[in-house]
Amino acid sequence: MKKFLPFFLLAAASLCAQSQKIDLGAHGRIALYLDDTWKFDVADFGDRQMVTIAPKGDANASCALTITFPDQDRLDTKKRLSLRVEVSGTAIAGQSVEGKAIAKEFSLQTGYGYFCNFTDPDLVGKPPEKGNFKTISAGMIHLAADVLIEVTISADGFSSAPYQQLLGMIEGMEYTPAAKR
Repeated sequence: MKKFLPFFLLAAASLCAQSQKIDLGAHGRIALYLDDTWKFDVADFGDRQMVTIAPKGDANASCALTITFPDQDRLDTKKRLSLRVEVSGTAIAGQSVEGKAIAKEFSLQTGYGYFCNFTDPDLVGKPPEKGNFKTISAGMIHLAADVLIEVTISADGFSSAPYQQLLGMIEGMEYTPAAKR
């Protein structure tokens, strides 16, 4: 019985979820799932697509995805991507409670990715303020040789419900490569 509980919860959550499908043209498609308390905005700039996810209500969290299509796969191993994420996080780390960028692995269905968590020392112990986030996770996902996603999740805590919903959306995304011609 315990083995079936996670599958039951996943099925129940999917009944309440909305799906945002992002067409990547010749690079495939991505489907993101969240409940209907979130709104998606997708902007296509040709060489990249930017997705912003914001709450419809009072939740103090947001997510930004920048999807690019590199000509060369320079982050073709987990180690290279992990190092890149840590190097990119160094500037933020120096101003954070953590003091250092330490890459954590996303639990993805397709591809691989890493993120670093940072906490704003000026906001620790203070009440939440709309649009002023206590925590940020910044990272990258390598979905395919020609699909790279930069991820930023901002919230009032890593264990807060809005943060966990956004992290779950990222880790539950479905990628479908374009059909070979």
